Amino acid sequence: MGSRSNSRPVTVGVLGLGEAGAALASDLSSAGALVRGFDPAPRDAEGVEVVDTAAAAADGADLVLAVTPAAAAREAAESAAPGLTAGQVYADASTGAPALMHELEAVVAPTGAAFADLALLGTVPGRGVRTPALVSGPGADAAVSLLAPLGMPVESLGGETGAASARKLVRSVFMKGLAAAIGESLAAGRAAGCEEWIAGEIEDALVAADADLFRRLVDGSRAHAVRRVDEMAAARAMLVELGVEPRVTSAAEEWLAELALDSRQVTHG
Repeated sequence: MGSRSNSRPVTVGVLGLGEAGAALASDLSSAGALVRGFDPAPRDAEGVEVVDTAAAAADGADLVLAVTPAAAAREAAESAAPGLTAGQVYADASTGAPALMHELEAVVAPTGAAFADLALLGTVPGRGVRTPALVSGPGADAAVSLLAPLGMPVESLGGETGAASARKLVRSVFMKGLAAAIGESLAAGRAAGCEEWIAGEIEDALVAADADLFRRLVDGSRAHAVRRVDEMAAARAMLVELGVEPRVTSAAEEWLAELALDSRQVTHG
């Protein structure tokens, strides 16, 4: 596993050896890849040859995997560019918007390397290379051929740059929005003296979640928007009285109000 042929293992350059990058780099090494890593801050990762520049990490690598914050993604690509050439794949795994992925592709393309945006769908620490992923862009299929044998469950979405990052951010709207809703509900419970109870209610709902719950949330919100907007208005007022900022509650109220308006327009149209 991890061999591109019988004689030569896959070589991977990893840019960014923070918590996620180091976990991926170490797992790729354990899977049989030769891994070189670079990070602007002095860091080590098990099984990884740490080099002094991004270009050195990229030089001669079959795959260059950039695991940086989105704000540092362009700098990483520009720093790696002198070490890139035709036949290589440059995969960016930052949580950036599709527009950023197109900017990065414009940096990488003149080198001859194939660009790919790699969306990691979950928390990397604890799962490492086993983190599910989507990949898109000109280098998507090549990235799959390199990463899948090393243990990553990765799916190609084809050659459209930004498609993978778009799906990740759409998913983030739900995942981070859910976390925000839970946090606000717990804060309200704490202020109202029932935090332990609401925590149990939330946990039970998540454990029991299924396709029926999904349909009830989607269809029920539309069918009962008029009543539910009043319910959320009452909840918002209560949170204000409790001294809890009703950010998620207010947003839910506004969303339900729009659904209610749409419902009335359909009814009277």
